[in-house]
Amino acid sequence: MSSPAAEPASRPHEQHHSKAVSLAHVVLAYVVAFGLAAAWLAWGPSTGKLWLDGLVADVIATLVVFVFSQVHRNSSFYDAYWSVLPPLLALYWWGASTPDVDQTRAWLVIGVILVWAVRLTANWVYTWPGLHHEDWRYVMLREGRSRPMALVVDLFGIHLVPTLQVFLGMVPVYVALSRPGRPVGWLDAVAVAVGLGAVALELVADTQLHRFARTRQPGQSMDTGVWAWSRHPNYFGEVSFWFALAIFGLATSPSDWWWIFVGAVAMLGLFEGISIPMMEQRSLERRPTYQDVVDRVPRLVPRPPRRA
Repeated sequence: MSSPAAEPASRPHEQHHSKAVSLAHVVLAYVVAFGLAAAWLAWGPSTGKLWLDGLVADVIATLVVFVFSQVHRNSSFYDAYWSVLPPLLALYWWGASTPDVDQTRAWLVIGVILVWAVRLTANWVYTWPGLHHEDWRYVMLREGRSRPMALVVDLFGIHLVPTLQVFLGMVPVYVALSRPGRPVGWLDAVAVAVGLGAVALELVADTQLHRFARTRQPGQSMDTGVWAWSRHPNYFGEVSFWFALAIFGLATSPSDWWWIFVGAVAMLGLFEGISIPMMEQRSLERRPTYQDVVDRVPRLVPRPPRRA
C-alpha cells in the first residue's frame, strides 16, 4: 500500500526517536535487506531466468524489511522501498544482460529511473517524522483485527503485494535492459519526456503541498496551483512515470504491445481503486471544505476546474 504523499499517523505509545536515529534504523534495515538479496544473487542457486532471479532477490529483501518493521512495530520501514528498489533492480538487470543490448536506451532508462527515485526518496526523508509515526493507512488496514490476522495483513497487504506490484511495473525495464530490441527512436524520446515530466509534476505538487501545510488553517483543503487542476496531481505523476517505463519496453519490443502495459495499468488500478479512495474518505472526514473541492476539481487527470 505504500505510495507517494502518505500522511503519517502518530504512535504516542512508543518512545520518541530523533529523526536522525530513526533514519539510521531504516538505513540499517535496507543495508541488511539488499545485502542478503545480493548474496543470494551472487552465491545462491540460479533459476536460469534473469527476471526470476531478480524477483526472488526482491522478495528476500522485502521479507527482511518486514522483519525490521515487526521488531520496531512500525511498517513505515517499508515506505522508501517503493523508490529504492527499482534503480537497484534495473542496474542488476543491466549488468547481467548480454552485450548486444542497446546501451543508449539503457542509459536513458536508468537515467529516468534514478531521477524519479532520488526525488521520491528525498521527499519521503523530508516528510517522515521518525519511528514515532506510521502511515495512517497501515494503521487503518490492521485496525480491529486479531494479532495473527494483523500480521498477515501486514506481510501481504503492506509489504509483499506492493513489492509484486512494483516488480510488475518494472517488467518493461527488464525487456529494455535484457533484449537487443529495435534501435533507439521516437518512442524512447516520448518515454523520456513522459518520465521526466511526471517527476517534474510530482516535484511541483509536493512542493506546493509542503508550503500549504505550513500555513493552512484547520479544515482547509488544498486547491491551488496544480492542485486546482487535479485532486491528486502527485498520484497522476506517479502513474505517468510507470507508463513511461512501459513505453520504453514498447520501444524495445513493439510486438509485445499486447502485454507490455499490464504493470502500468495495474499501477493505475492501485491508485484508482485503493489509494485515492482512502485519501478521499479521510479528507472528507477531516476537512469540511473538501466536498467543494470534489465538486470542482478533477479526481486524477489534470484539467481546468469547474466553476464554483
